[in-house]
Amino acid sequence: MEALGVVVALVALFGVTLLVMAVVGTVKAAKAVAVKIERHSSNAQRVVENATLKAKSITKPGDQGRIAGLRLSLRTALDSTRQVLQGGLPQDSQLGDALQLLARLDSHAAELDAELRQLEREPMSGRVTAKLPELRERTERITQSADSLRWAAQDRMRRFADDELARLSQECRDEAGALRHWTPAEPAADRSESAAGPAAAARSAAASADGRADRPKGLGTGRQTTAEELLGLAAEPLSRLADRLRKPNPAGPNRP
Repeated sequence: MEALGVVVALVALFGVTLLVMAVVGTVKAAKAVAVKIERHSSNAQRVVENATLKAKSITKPGDQGRIAGLRLSLRTALDSTRQVLQGGLPQDSQLGDALQLLARLDSHAAELDAELRQLEREPMSGRVTAKLPELRERTERITQSADSLRWAAQDRMRRFADDELARLSQECRDEAGALRHWTPAEPAADRSESAAGPAAAARSAAASADGRADRPKGLGTGRQTTAEELLGLAAEPLSRLADRLRKPNPAGPNRP
């Protein structure tokens, strides 16, 4: 009986745990759906408001049209900058600081938009005319700040894209050059033999020249060696000896 009671308690605890987990999951899913619906509804509402402001700025003359144009330019500048910064944030974390500055600009823009809406409902045209220059100047300051953030982010992303493209192009050129070297490299032995060939030929030529220089003249040259050359007699003393032998001896043949 005690074992049966423990099993029943465990089954009940398991069922309660499953029920709690199901409730928690349902609540989280409902919150996620609500957030998504709210986001889509707010985006749709903003699109409708922007279209209405654009129509007012075109159709309504005077101060009412100018106020609608100021509100539209304010929203357009902030929305465009937010889209650029949020789109580039996953690739560049440095844009997070720009998003924080944009959030501060957004708070000032919300206050200004509220004042512009109040001015639209102002019955006294003199007050509208007096307040409009100040509100226009504030609108221009906010829109210029938002535009500067957006342009800087776009230039930064374009610069990074150009650098990446330059590196990629260089890598492609290097790879293309490597692919064109299809001739296999020569073996090490062949390279050593080809390098040693000119040196060996030069050494052989030098040795041949030395051998020719050291070889005795007249021997083994293909020319007949004369008796004078063998005896080492010069040409001119031999000629003088021949002349002396040709002269007659006045004392007679027996006298020296």
